[in-house]
Amino acid sequence: MSDAILVVNAGSSSLKFSVFLLRGPDLELRSHGQVEGLYTAPRFVAKDAAGQVQEEKSWGQGVELGHRGAIDHLSAFLRATLDGNHLAGIGHRVVHGGLEFAAPVRIDAGIVRALEQFVPLAPLHQPHNLAPIRRILEREPQLTQVACFDTAFHRSNPDLAQMFALPAKFHAEGVRRYGFHGLSYEYVASVLPHVDAKAATGRTVVMHLGNGASMCALQAGRSVASTMGFTAVDGLPMGTRCGAIDPGVILFLLDQRGMDVRAIEALVYKQSGLLGVSGISSDMRSLLASTDPRAKTAIDLYVYRIGRELGSLAAALGGLDAIVLTAGIGQHAGPIRERVCAAARWLGVELDATANAQGGPRISTDGSRVSAWVVPTDEELMIARHTRDLIAAT
Repeated sequence: MSDAILVVNAGSSSLKFSVFLLRGPDLELRSHGQVEGLYTAPRFVAKDAAGQVQEEKSWGQGVELGHRGAIDHLSAFLRATLDGNHLAGIGHRVVHGGLEFAAPVRIDAGIVRALEQFVPLAPLHQPHNLAPIRRILEREPQLTQVACFDTAFHRSNPDLAQMFALPAKFHAEGVRRYGFHGLSYEYVASVLPHVDAKAATGRTVVMHLGNGASMCALQAGRSVASTMGFTAVDGLPMGTRCGAIDPGVILFLLDQRGMDVRAIEALVYKQSGLLGVSGISSDMRSLLASTDPRAKTAIDLYVYRIGRELGSLAAALGGLDAIVLTAGIGQHAGPIRERVCAAARWLGVELDATANAQGGPRISTDGSRVSAWVVPTDEELMIARHTRDLIAAT
C-alpha cells in the first residue's frame, strides 16, 4: 500500500481533482476528474490514468451541489477507490498568497483567515479556492492540507519589477505587481533542463496561454518579470478578461457612464477579452473556426498583445534565448503558435512549420537564434510535489 495525495483546484463553478500515489521519490497519477456545474446542473466524472471512466454521476438541472457537496461526494469516491492506500494529505491551488506566503504552507483555521484578506485581489478565484478547504477542515480537521500559491513563484521578482509609480506608501502596503500562474511557470521551469539546457539556464519567456493568459520572463529558471500585476486581470487579453487597460478608462466609466464598481468588475473580468472583442465566444477554438470578421479582430488583438509583451519581457531580460508556449492555447492551437513566432521573428525566432503542425516539442528551426518550444504544463503535479515535500519535512 502507498500514501496518496489529493490535489484540488476549485473554481467558481467547477472543482477539478487529481489523485497521486507516492512510488518512492516519484508521484504516479492514479485518477483525475472534476465536478462541473456546481450550482446549476452538477456532474461528476472520474477517470483513471489511462483515461478510462471510473465513475460518473449527474444530479440534474437546477441542483445546487456547491463546493461543500462536491467535496462530500469526492470524499466518498476516494473511500471507495483508494483500495487501502492511505490519504496522506491534500494540496490546494490558491491563487493569491500576497507578500506573506512565498512558499507552500500547511493550512489551519488561522491560515484560512489570513488568506481571506486577498479575496478582493482575486475575486474570481480566491473565495472558491478557500471553500473546499473550509469544508475539509470541518469534516477531517486532522488531515494535512497544503496551500500552494500562484503568486509565490514571482516573489523572486526584483522590487523594481513589482512597483507601480504610485506614492511609496501604497507599495509598502502591498499595492504591487504580484504575478500569477506561478505554479504553471514553476512546473515548466522544473522540466526545462530536460528540454533544452540553454533555455533552462538562460533568458526564456514562457507564455501560459489559456482562458487565463500571461507571460513570464525567466532568468536561469527564476521569475524576474510577469505580465500580470496586482490582480489576474492585468496583462494579456484573455477569454473574458480585458488585460492591461488605461486606468483613465475606469475613471471615465465611473464618472461619465455611471457604472458602479460591481458593474466594472463584471466588465473587466467576465465581459471583455476574446468574448468582448468578438461578441462570439471566449473559446479560441470557436474563434479560429469562425469566418466572422469580429473573430479575426479578436485573434489579431490577442496575437498583437502577445508580441508587444514579448518585446517588453525580452527587454527586462536584456536579451532572449528561448520562448516556451504552454497551457490550452499554447499547447494545442498551432495557428496561434505560428503567428506568435512570426511576430517574434525580429527577436530571432524562426518557425519550423512541420514541427509546429506536429505540436513540437521544438517548433523552431535548428538554425534559429532563439529556440521555440511547446511544453505541456502540469500544475496538479507541481502541487502534489509541494504537498509531498511539506508532509515529509514536518
